[in-house]
Amino acid sequence: MQPFTDLHAKAAPLDMANLDTDQIIPKQFLKTVDRVGLGKGLFYDLRFDEAGKPRPEFVLNDPRYAGAGVLIAGDNFGCGSSREHAPWALLDYGVRCVIARSFADIFYNNCIQNGLLPVALPEDAVRALMDEAKGGNHVFSVDLLSQTVISPSGKSFRFEIDAARKAKLLEGLDAIGETLRHAGDIDGYEARKAMTQPWLQSA
Repeated sequence: MQPFTDLHAKAAPLDMANLDTDQIIPKQFLKTVDRVGLGKGLFYDLRFDEAGKPRPEFVLNDPRYAGAGVLIAGDNFGCGSSREHAPWALLDYGVRCVIARSFADIFYNNCIQNGLLPVALPEDAVRALMDEAKGGNHVFSVDLLSQTVISPSGKSFRFEIDAARKAKLLEGLDAIGETLRHAGDIDGYEARKAMTQPWLQSA
């Protein structure tokens, strides 16, 4: 996966709490395991009306937030089912970082596994960032190495992240990548197993 070191991008303020994974990516878009193209289904029922026309009041339909790489959201973001398509859709749309007061545990882990940085901050910090994002075209900076978010006005907010998860994001390692780092040890184990228990090997 793509490593995450730092990000300088516009932020879109999505002031809604308890946005679940069905709202992030509705069920009709779960028929594929291809990550490319899922951005079209991101927040589909919030972005579009029953006729498929964009809802002008939804923040991602506002031209001022076109190309936003940061999403600032309400509390308990990503609750609901464990669908991994949710971070896939956010990434495909161009979002590399979501900032909220809290995240559902499974969604948080799925983000880490896919190179999307979830940043949990206190309510007052989230509110301050959201206020600065209003109006669009304001560049926010997110630095994973120093664990800071810097607002357009220069205010700095430090966030916490587990050291192991931080390392995975910095190095761009998903679960498969982590396993492949130990490929030599795995091959050595299999070779020893073949010599001591040859009956376990396939014909």
